[in-house]
Amino acid sequence: MIYYKTEEEIELIRESSLLVGKTLAEVAKLIRPGISTITLDKVAEEYIRDFGAIPGFKGYKGYKYTLCISINEQVVHGLPGKRKLLEGDIVSIDCGVLKNDYYGDSAYTFAVGKVKEDVRMLMERTKASLYKGIEIAVVGKRVGDIGHAIQSFVESFRYSVVRDLVGHGLGKNLHEKPEVPNYGKRGTGPKLKKGMVLAIEPMINMGTKNVIQEKDGWTIRTSDMKPSAHYEHNVAIRHGETEILSTFKFIEEIIDKK
Repeated sequence: MIYYKTEEEIELIRESSLLVGKTLAEVAKLIRPGISTITLDKVAEEYIRDFGAIPGFKGYKGYKYTLCISINEQVVHGLPGKRKLLEGDIVSIDCGVLKNDYYGDSAYTFAVGKVKEDVRMLMERTKASLYKGIEIAVVGKRVGDIGHAIQSFVESFRYSVVRDLVGHGLGKNLHEKPEVPNYGKRGTGPKLKKGMVLAIEPMINMGTKNVIQEKDGWTIRTSDMKPSAHYEHNVAIRHGETEILSTFKFIEEIIDKK
């Protein structure tokens, strides 16, 4: 069942999505070698609650934290804890917010200090692939067209697309239909219609597409231990041009100042 959103509902999702972007910017201020991931998590929770919202991930299927913090070979769902960020790490931070009964859900991969050039390119191209997918997400296209745009772009650099995890619809539930894979064939999957709101989130590996779940029951990492990058936007499906509801603006203003 796909839920189509009214303009009023889209505005509420936008409000939640913008708060996610601002929360990730608060976290970005603190990202540096030596900071613990649990510190980032606590700052994010406090910031979200200060705006009268609820951390969207906390309590979801028993998850105990506000953020998913995934370092280097970790793809997604990394648990905040005592681990400290190191110079040269990359860290994907995924955040959800529930406000006025609607969710926002966005992710960004950060460099900790100076990272290797090949890793920096993985990040840059993964983010570029997100916009390739977004560009195609308009009325009349299909879900498979989004995946094909992402897949064909990143595979041209010999990266691989994670198959086990996908994007999704978004609204009163954090994960709604349809699923939005980051791979696929043109002209396949559900047709994109006005009123659909999607979370598009490429998870791109430098090496193999294969992933495994760590013993903590949450963290997903690459099976070859090579790095992975992850970016996510929330979009409303429109005629002609996709509307991005979330934002990286606040995050990138902080990064540019560093």
